[in-house]
Amino acid sequence: MPIWKDSVSSKSKIVITGIAGFAGSYLAENLLSHGHSVYGLLAPQEKLTNIIQIENQITMERLNLAHRTKVHNYLKKVNPEYIFHLAARASVHKSIREERPTYNVNIFGSLNILEAAAFLGNRLKRLVLISSADVYGIFYPKAKTLKETEPLNPISPYGISKAAMEYIANYYRRQYGIPVVIVRSFNHTGPRQSATFVVPSFCKQIAAIEAGRVKSQIAVGNLSRERDLSDVRDVVEGYRLAALKGKPGEVYHLCSGRTVSLKRVLNELLKMSDLKIKIILDENRLRKSDIPILKGDNRKAIRELGWHGRYDLKTTLKDALDYWREKMGNRFQRGKK
Repeated sequence: MPIWKDSVSSKSKIVITGIAGFAGSYLAENLLSHGHSVYGLLAPQEKLTNIIQIENQITMERLNLAHRTKVHNYLKKVNPEYIFHLAARASVHKSIREERPTYNVNIFGSLNILEAAAFLGNRLKRLVLISSADVYGIFYPKAKTLKETEPLNPISPYGISKAAMEYIANYYRRQYGIPVVIVRSFNHTGPRQSATFVVPSFCKQIAAIEAGRVKSQIAVGNLSRERDLSDVRDVVEGYRLAALKGKPGEVYHLCSGRTVSLKRVLNELLKMSDLKIKIILDENRLRKSDIPILKGDNRKAIRELGWHGRYDLKTTLKDALDYWREKMGNRFQRGKK
């Protein structure tokens, strides 16, 4: 199998699905910085906010991944050497309310990408498929450190869709020889992440309070949950390394290897503000199906991909909070430790 020569002088043609998303935008910046030619797929109504700074450096097209013929025609036209499949309906909470749309995009959209990739033949050197730690669902003991060999037991439509995507990908690898590498990302955050996720929700609420837009109180769900939390900029570097060094058929965890409670995350963010903010419980933010502790083993990615995290938690949280401060026009707080 050809190896990606990671050199600025050696341009590769790369397609990123979900390029305007949270992680997709950072991956696009990363790959451009390494001199590659980047193409991207956008959802039909998706905003360009996250990629406006690199819009003129990438070639984009709007496409519904659930449309089989259009996906096939697009990949045939671009004829990429590498595909990073990030596009997905990524909210666990929304997937519970919107099961069918989640399955349509995450399962059938992925199937369309894999089908189209099969026709690229030896031109395609890697297809990096982005999965999630949510495929593990409920496991025992609850505090165990998860390895890539842990059985899949998803408990949400989102987790189910990602597990199904992995099974389909392994079938296409065996049947058609597609060089698929699967990456299971654990929780990651940073600037640009939607406030439908917990950390940016905290950040947005704090920034809104600082800007005087709302009362000095923050609504939260279950703060006892513990998550393995990484910086999005570290995670997308892991995606790049998975294409460079990942072995087809293998699964890699991208995670910090340690957990942090949501209570600690919130406390760290509150320390970054001068204001006294009251915490209130919002029962609408509680989930019936939830995983109390999620912690991954990252040694395989470190050993085989040479991956490691560069950002510490406080830096990640500060950057995320400052992003929302700027969106709120609250610039006077920027830079506070």
